[in-house]
Amino acid sequence: MKKKLVVLSGAGISAESGIQTFRDANGLWENHDIMQVASPEGWEENPDLVLSFYNQRRRQLKKVQPNAAHLALKDLEKFYEVCIITQNVDDLHERAGSTSVIHLHGELLKARSCVNENEVLYWPNDLNIGDFCSQGKQLRPHIVWFGEAVPKLELAISKVTQADIIMIVGTSMQVYPAAGLVDYAAPKTPIHVIDLNPHTKPKGNIFVYPEKASLALPKLAKVLIKQA
Repeated sequence: MKKKLVVLSGAGISAESGIQTFRDANGLWENHDIMQVASPEGWEENPDLVLSFYNQRRRQLKKVQPNAAHLALKDLEKFYEVCIITQNVDDLHERAGSTSVIHLHGELLKARSCVNENEVLYWPNDLNIGDFCSQGKQLRPHIVWFGEAVPKLELAISKVTQADIIMIVGTSMQVYPAAGLVDYAAPKTPIHVIDLNPHTKPKGNIFVYPEKASLALPKLAKVLIKQA
C-alpha cells in the first residue's frame, strides 16, 4: 500500500514558470489595491475592473508551462498516493499530470454563478459582463476572495491528518487559513519545506531546502522514491 504524500504548494512554484505573483511587495497589482480586485466589495463596486484583472491573468496562464517541480510531483504518483493542496489558482499541477489537486482559493479557468455557488463552469477564455449562468445572472470568477469562506478547507484538513509525509513548496505558510493546515499533521510526520526564503528552521521532523522548487524538488523526489 502506497504511503500518503500531501503537498502544500504556493505562489513560488508557479512563479518559476513565469506566473506573476498575486501581488508585489507594495500590495498592488498593476497599480490596483488588491481589495479592488479580490474582494466581494470590489466586485460590487467595479465588476468590469475585476473581470479585466482575471482575464489578463487567464491570458498569461496560456503562455506558460509547468516546470521541473510540477513534473517531479507527477513522477511521485508512481510511488506514493499524492494529494496536492494548492493556494494557486492556475492549472499547472494538472497540466504536469498530477491527478489529485485541491484548489483552496479557486481556479482561474472556471467561472461560477453569482446566485448559485454550486454552478461552476469551465471557462478558459475571457469572462465578460453579459456572460450569464443558467438562471440569467452574471458569472463571476471562480476565485475565493478575501473575506469569503474556503469551501475545500475541511477536505484539505482531512488529507493532512492522514498524511505519512508532508511537503511544503513555494509558500511561506503565513496566510490563514492555509497556514494552519500543517498543524493538523500527526506528531512526528516528516515535513519537507522547499522555499527560496524559508520562514521555517530545520529541527527534528522538519527538513528545510532553501532553494528554488525547480531545483530542490526533483532532488527530493529522487530521495523519496528510494524510500518508497
